[in-house]
Amino acid sequence: MNAKTAPATAEHTIQFRDVAYNINGNVAHVIVSDISLSVSPSETLVLLGRSGSGKTTLLKLINRLLLPVSGQVLVQGRATSDWDPIRLRRGIGYVIQDAGLFPHFTVAQNIALVPSLEKWDSARIASRVHELLTLVGLDPAEYAARHPHELSGGQRQRIGVARALAADPPILLMDEPFGALDPVTRSELQREFSALARRLNKTIVFVTHDLREALLLASRIVLLEKGRIIASATPQDFPRIDHPEVRAFTASLIPLPGAAA
Repeated sequence: MNAKTAPATAEHTIQFRDVAYNINGNVAHVIVSDISLSVSPSETLVLLGRSGSGKTTLLKLINRLLLPVSGQVLVQGRATSDWDPIRLRRGIGYVIQDAGLFPHFTVAQNIALVPSLEKWDSARIASRVHELLTLVGLDPAEYAARHPHELSGGQRQRIGVARALAADPPILLMDEPFGALDPVTRSELQREFSALARRLNKTIVFVTHDLREALLLASRIVLLEKGRIIASATPQDFPRIDHPEVRAFTASLIPLPGAAA
């Protein structure tokens, strides 16, 4: 079915219908074009690509930080242009690199931000903060009163995930959340998040340029090149795709000569 005419359906939490975006309407600065893509409930879709391929732009189109210059982005069957932007964003968790925590807020206050804006009562907020700190592996008694500068990078990322989940949104957007971490911490958080994603039952769109991360976390991988989708497959099938950009990414998995096994 053509993406321009396909109806919004309950099977799809997010849909891109022939979407294009460029800077200030300048066709010489096209960021993404001809994007037609659907994301199902509970799917972990990984957007893979080199820097500048359009991955983060697609995330920002989902939560209406950007609007397409043509085509439509639909969230839960409704075009983002028809959503109240505040209501849309409060229903979408967003995790970025370095977590983006408010430095003057405690850990508990950072996690409680959206529930507070949603006028949850204090007992419900406190219970949710305790629940989420436990979920991401941090002792509430030890960490709730700390400030971000008192945390390691990995701990800040855990808090970023907890904050994104605080109001129990159906959608979680993650923009290279582990990219700034050291390799050991990154590997630990990848494994923890993989297990967490299976438990959460959320629709997750995860941006990375790391094929290993994509293969570990994704239920489906979408590869972008110069703002266009050039491959879409399960982690099992992705490495078998015969395309130069796919081969370039799979080559990154091959150890360098003389490297330790």
